[in-house]
Amino acid sequence: MKILLTGGTGMVGSNILEHSSSNKYSFLAPTSHELDLLDRHAVQEFLSREIPDLIIHSAGLVGGIEANIKSPVDFLSKNTYMALNLISIAANLGIKNLINLGSSCMYPREMENPLNEKLILHGELEPTNEGYALAKIVSTRLCEYIVKEDSTKNYITVIPCNLYGRHDKYDEKNSHLIPAVIHKIHQAKIEGRNIVTIWGDGTARREFMSATDLADCIYFIIERLEKIPQNLNVGLGHDYSINEYYHAVASVVGYSGSFKHDHERPVGMRQKLVDITQLNSLGWKHKINLVDGISEAYEFYKESYNNEV
Repeated sequence: MKILLTGGTGMVGSNILEHSSSNKYSFLAPTSHELDLLDRHAVQEFLSREIPDLIIHSAGLVGGIEANIKSPVDFLSKNTYMALNLISIAANLGIKNLINLGSSCMYPREMENPLNEKLILHGELEPTNEGYALAKIVSTRLCEYIVKEDSTKNYITVIPCNLYGRHDKYDEKNSHLIPAVIHKIHQAKIEGRNIVTIWGDGTARREFMSATDLADCIYFIIERLEKIPQNLNVGLGHDYSINEYYHAVASVVGYSGSFKHDHERPVGMRQKLVDITQLNSLGWKHKINLVDGISEAYEFYKESYNNEV
């Protein structure tokens, strides 16, 4: 099977390519310089030439709260155009199989947790990353419409919970919670700072899964694509508070300082836990616990960013 993987140099794509099952398939993983998904003509040319058996769309402009607040136009427009170009052209060319990577930020901010797949567009979105969420909703709905018009196509959306792990971004301004906390606490340790600041009161809850586990789930899905529901949450089934994540990272890093809370900084949704009932019925379960996942991410951070220990 020939698979086109977009976003192959990002966290999700890199973990897919590093997985032990990758050698079962023939992967095309062009960089953004080799295939600009914002260039519709380039996408048309590439797909017409290659005609992959399956497309995994994991490319996108991603970032944490601060990055989303700063650049909502880019997060909305670039992610929307990339998805529209790729998915619509693939459908027009008769490519049968596509896995679209969605996001749990597509779910309404005030809904009762856990969040099931039917809740998309049933309430107001979290404003801190609304642009990114809207782009993901568009790509998800497009896949639904394509299947509605042509039931022979398998165009599904996988909706992972928050992710972290190898190949993530590790700076406070552009990264998600766990990599940002790893960087912050590591720097505090090597600089001898006794206090690290947590945004908000630390009681907001998040579900973070290792990208290694998501890659494992993607291969599980590939092997039974025709049995996968239209939209599928992928997660752990449980969450942790922001405070708990900080303490877990501190334990792995070996930081013995204390924490203070900055109640003026944005915290996003109070809770975001996805409902994995459909996933459980398929028989897949994550393998990596929080401490082991953070340890793996921290080792990658030290190796890749050439930091002191």
